[in-house]
Amino acid sequence: MFEYFPGNYVWNLGVVAALNSGGLIDEVDRACRAIREAAARGEDAGTPEFLRAWTALTDQLVDRAEEAEKAGRTRTAGELSFRATNYLCQAERMLSRSDPNRLPTYRRVLELAQRSFRLRDPRITRVAIPYEGTTLPAYFSAAPATEHGRAPVVVLVNGLDSTKEHMYTSSHWAELAARGISCLMLDQPGTGEALRLQGLTARVDAEAWAGAAVDWLETRADVDAARIGVVGWSLGGYYAPRAAAFEKRFALCVAWGANHNWGAVQRRRLEREGERPVPHYWEHVLWVWGHDDLDAFIEFADGIHLDGVVEHITVPFLVAHGANDRQIPLEYAHRSYDQAVRSPKRELRIFTAEEGGAEHIGLDHLPHVSTFVADWVADTFAI
Repeated sequence: MFEYFPGNYVWNLGVVAALNSGGLIDEVDRACRAIREAAARGEDAGTPEFLRAWTALTDQLVDRAEEAEKAGRTRTAGELSFRATNYLCQAERMLSRSDPNRLPTYRRVLELAQRSFRLRDPRITRVAIPYEGTTLPAYFSAAPATEHGRAPVVVLVNGLDSTKEHMYTSSHWAELAARGISCLMLDQPGTGEALRLQGLTARVDAEAWAGAAVDWLETRADVDAARIGVVGWSLGGYYAPRAAAFEKRFALCVAWGANHNWGAVQRRRLEREGERPVPHYWEHVLWVWGHDDLDAFIEFADGIHLDGVVEHITVPFLVAHGANDRQIPLEYAHRSYDQAVRSPKRELRIFTAEEGGAEHIGLDHLPHVSTFVADWVADTFAI
C-alpha cells in the first residue's frame, strides 16, 4: 500500500482511499505535505491539522466549481464538486465523536454530494427508507437499464466508519450501472447520517434494517424484486451475510472483507494486535453501538460473529478479501466460505499484493476489487 505518512496506518488508509476514489495525487500531496510532522505525532493527536489541510483543499475546489458553474461549464463544476466531496469525506472520517467540527463538516459533505449529483450524476437521488417509525437515509442510483424496464439492484451497506458518501465517491455504483444494475447506497443504523444526525445505533440483527430496504425496493416500478442483492464492505462483511442468512428475499450476497468474528477482532485490538481503521477508535466504536462502558461493550461484542449464521445462506455468496488485510485476519475469509455450506454458488476470492487489492477491502487498489465484485454480481444475476 502507498504510505505517504510512514508508520501512520490510519492516515495512510485515508490517503489511499481518497486516491482510489477519484482523488488526484497532486491535490492530495498539496494537502498532506504540510502535515507530515503532525502525522508523526500519531493518528489521534494530529487530526485537527488533517481536517484543516483537507478542508483548505476542499474550499479551493468548491470555489473553482462555483466559478465554473457560473460560466456554464457544468462538467468541470461537477468533477470539482465530486473530488471535494471525496476529500471532505475522508477528513470527516478522522474526527472524534466529541470534536465540535464533526457534525458541521458532515453536513457540508451532504451538501457537496447533492451538488455533485446535480452537476455530474443526475441519475443518483436522495431517498428515505421507512424503518421502525423513522427513515434510513440513502442514495439510489438508477441504472440506465431502468429506462427500458425493471432492473436488478444491489443494497450496498457500510462498515464501521464509512458513509453512503464514501460509497458514492468509490464509484462502485457506476460499475454496477454500466452492467445494468441499480444500487441503493444505505446509511444503516450505526453509520453515516443515520448515526450522526438521527442517533440510530448499530444492531446485531442486520436483517431488521435490511428487510426494510427490501420492502422499499419492492415498491419501485424500476426494480426487479426477484434480483435484489446485498453487498457489505468491512464491518458490512458481517452485516451483509447476516442479512442474507435471515432475510430470504435477497438473491445474492457479497462479503467485501470477511468480518466473520468482529467481536474477536475487538479483543485483539485491546491487546494492540492488528490495525485500527480510525483515530479515537474506542470512542468511535462505543458511539456506533450505543454503549458507554468499554468493558461491558467487549462482552456484548463477543456476540457479533457469523458462526452458526452463514450456514443459513441459501443464495450465491462471494467472499472477497485482501491477503494482507491488517484489520481482519485472512483466516476469517476461509471461515465464512467454509461454513456457507448451503449456498448454491459460493466463491472465495483472495486478492494478492502482486495484483493489488491486498489491503483492507482492497483500498490499495479499490477499482480492481470493485470491478471484480460488479462482474460477479452481473454474472450471478445473469445479465
